[in-house]
Amino acid sequence: MQTYDKKPYYITTAIAYASGKPHIGNCYEIVLTDAIARFRRAQGYDVFFQTGTDEHGQKIEMKAEAAGKSPKAFVDEIAGQIRGIWDSLNISYDKFIRTTDDYHEAEVQKIFKKLYDQGDIYKGAYEGWYCVPDESFFTESQVVDKDGVKVCPDCGRPVEKAKEEAYFFRMSKYADRLMAYIEAHPEFIQPVSRKNEMVNNFLKPGLQDLCVSRTSFKWGIPVSFDSKHVVYVWLDALTNYITGIGYHCDGESTEQYRKLWPADVHIIGKDIIRFHTIYWPIFLMALGEELPKQVFGHPWLLQGDGKMSKSRGNVLYADTLIDFFGLDAVRYFVLHEMPFENDGVITWDLLIERINSDLANVLGNLLNRTVAMSNKYFGGLVKNGGATEAVDEELIALAKETPARCEKAMETLHVADALTEIWNLFKRCNKYIDETMPWALAKDPDKKDRLATVLYNLAEGLTIGATLLAPFLPDTAEKIVKQLGTRLYGFEELGGFGMTKEATVTDKPEQLFARLDAAAVMKKVAEIFPPVKEEAAPEVKKEAPAEAKPLEHKAEIEYDDFAKLEFRVGKVLVCEEVPKSKKLLRFEIDFGGEKRQIISGIKAWYKPEELVGKRVMAVVNLKPAKLAGLLSEGMLLSAEDADGNLALMTTEREVGAGAEVR
Repeated sequence: MQTYDKKPYYITTAIAYASGKPHIGNCYEIVLTDAIARFRRAQGYDVFFQTGTDEHGQKIEMKAEAAGKSPKAFVDEIAGQIRGIWDSLNISYDKFIRTTDDYHEAEVQKIFKKLYDQGDIYKGAYEGWYCVPDESFFTESQVVDKDGVKVCPDCGRPVEKAKEEAYFFRMSKYADRLMAYIEAHPEFIQPVSRKNEMVNNFLKPGLQDLCVSRTSFKWGIPVSFDSKHVVYVWLDALTNYITGIGYHCDGESTEQYRKLWPADVHIIGKDIIRFHTIYWPIFLMALGEELPKQVFGHPWLLQGDGKMSKSRGNVLYADTLIDFFGLDAVRYFVLHEMPFENDGVITWDLLIERINSDLANVLGNLLNRTVAMSNKYFGGLVKNGGATEAVDEELIALAKETPARCEKAMETLHVADALTEIWNLFKRCNKYIDETMPWALAKDPDKKDRLATVLYNLAEGLTIGATLLAPFLPDTAEKIVKQLGTRLYGFEELGGFGMTKEATVTDKPEQLFARLDAAAVMKKVAEIFPPVKEEAAPEVKKEAPAEAKPLEHKAEIEYDDFAKLEFRVGKVLVCEEVPKSKKLLRFEIDFGGEKRQIISGIKAWYKPEELVGKRVMAVVNLKPAKLAGLLSEGMLLSAEDADGNLALMTTEREVGAGAEVR
């Protein structure tokens, strides 16, 4: 396994907004980043891991007022709460920055003044729609009309008309330079679907200048030369990545800054990728600083019945889940269940199922059997008996290959895939027990050396697996080797087999993860989280609904007619509006090595950015046709009900692009 001798590696999370307690969906990001940071440290990198809290803005000012506290007292409390949650999740951060830290506020003022002096920031006035929760302005064309109410295109909550004097950043000045950078650095924005969304929906249509100050509230960093204004959230928040490591725009930055910048990766939620891949790079260009090497916009962890919401009573918090299932069980679930690109789902049922199947059965049972048999047959001594057989080769080969497989997955931040590789090794160890049947070998005195070899191979396979598991489930990894009497190997030792010469297992094996009784857990859940009762809507007298009309069917066809149609699954690479069309969207779709353009009249039901990365179904052997002057090479499948509700046909689970629908 390749190791890196103290090569600097700088990784960050988005700083958490200090408006309230983060739920488990918010916590996914910090656990994900922690796993990557720990893995890099194990590889030999000199890692610096920064996280923290974003503490300014109108939303916080309003929440503090509602709580009867000063904004500073309010954020002090919330920041402490967030840091406590990070600590409870065993997060190995090196720096926790707060945007109310004196050094950060002073540097932001200097950055603002520098950008103003060089003409990148100018004074003007803003009139548009403002979303308080997201602290974002939108134009008339950007907001969404929902039942006669203007709502935010990002979060769906109502926006309000706002007009005020403001300072603006000249985004368009750097747009071409940023586009050229993205094209020259395809690894910069990950996953690729996020890059396509940024390029097609924001850069290509043209960037508008960005509002970077406000006058309608006071809880922010004052503009040093115009006290009526405070620095607007993104110029304040984003710069934490450089102020936290010693950047100084008007003098010599620190040695730490010169060592760590540019950051190796910013780990952020997909909902704020625009700010990190358009605004942040342009700010850095204006400052004459290098851009971060990569920005990874991770998907969301959703509650089973949709996005978590306090009003819906479906919010899950990390401390609650840890109390129910234990720390490493929660870490395992959020890391393993989150796909690289698409949203993941968390429910009580899924948690119970994953803990029972993967943690209790596959891993816990494997360790318990290995320790118990070593005690029973050899008084706890684990030592290679030297009696090898052909059946050993597959297990040993996998134990040698798994480190490289994990490393390959982690290089592209496919954390769930790395965990799957580790569990494949544990599953192979379980299969090895069934193949070798140690209990049968124990009945034959002549097979003692063979039995010793089998148990040694199991202990060694478990130790290699535990070493790889340590960045993800650090406490569990330590418990495994403690029971085996072995040690966590250095990553530089991995790739071999037989690093432990002999060991003595614990005389009383401890259960790593207990199997859960689903009914008992759900009973406890129901007691702690009674269903939220919605207020009954006022009774409205309605006419009796008309009887449903029978379906109108088309003429019957022969199977041979149907068989002429070719249906395929495709992955949406690009989706954008067709200029001057009220109905059409243009798609570029990958059908497994074959890319096609399809024009579809579903603009009224979907925003383009919603569809990038989706796996959709299409008829691909229709004769190409021109729509709005564009060639359409297929037809997307969708369903529309009598009320005009339309939904694209997508796959229930991930299948390869080009898969045939039948």
